[in-house]
Amino acid sequence: MTFADLSGALGRVGLRLGERPAESSGRFSDGGRYRIEIPSCEGPAVLRAVLEEAERRSVPVRRVSQGSGVMMLTDDEISEMAKLGAEASVEISLFLGPRAGWEPGGQSLATSAPAGAVRGMDGIAWCVAEAKRAAALGIRSVLVADLGVLSVLGELRTAGELPANMSFKVSVLMPVANPATARALEHLGAGTLNVSTDLTVEQLAEMRTATSLPLDVYVEVPDDQGGFVRFYEVPDIVRAAAPVYVKLGIRNSPNIYPTGEHLDGLAVNLGRERVRRAELVLRLLSELSPDLVEDAGDLRPDDLAIPEV
Repeated sequence: MTFADLSGALGRVGLRLGERPAESSGRFSDGGRYRIEIPSCEGPAVLRAVLEEAERRSVPVRRVSQGSGVMMLTDDEISEMAKLGAEASVEISLFLGPRAGWEPGGQSLATSAPAGAVRGMDGIAWCVAEAKRAAALGIRSVLVADLGVLSVLGELRTAGELPANMSFKVSVLMPVANPATARALEHLGAGTLNVSTDLTVEQLAEMRTATSLPLDVYVEVPDDQGGFVRFYEVPDIVRAAAPVYVKLGIRNSPNIYPTGEHLDGLAVNLGRERVRRAELVLRLLSELSPDLVEDAGDLRPDDLAIPEV
């Protein structure tokens, strides 16, 4: 049943469905409005499971992201993830591990200070080390959760200290909540922006007026970021804010950062379930707004930070 069908049905009982939002003219480099991102792919085992499940369910996963950090992966694990991503034409984005929420300082535990902030010059140096190590092992996308670190990484990329095609993905731990912030982060070198998980469709449309960068939008939000489930809003989000990475967390599931072999089974199962959630979202998109449904597009578009191995 499309939105037009729903509008007609409600009209027959004296109710009026609101107008769909104006359509964003923004697109990815291959012409697409949206891509599927599966977060919390914490290592090769989870990545393999996600790729297998995506193939089985015909879900076109274009990007996966990791939250435990580069420091929580061995060289062999990073290299294997890079190889799997390159073979599948999937972007692999690894978090820069150091963050205030894990360090001895107490502010992030005692207050609402951002847990992703980086403390002191040592913290900046550690993040640079993480980015350079990931790049050396073939990764071309890292998650950044600190404004200063983003600025430094952008300068290092310009200076040739990092690959020219290294992408900096702003983390949900440094959420973008307004157009001015989006524009400022783009100027500092961000390549894609995680927006606040509670923004309305209208606010996402406002964001689109200020930046051409892709917006990373959780449509099922982990509990520690709000726990919202927004499947029915996906057509309007795509229409108003394209280009959009549609991200699938899982409500009512444990935080697994940092993960490891002690949590492998849980992490793998959560990865598979995120792909199933993506299948549900794509079904709704097809039903409600078939005009928005797209094929996979170019398998290796130039704006997708696929690993180089």
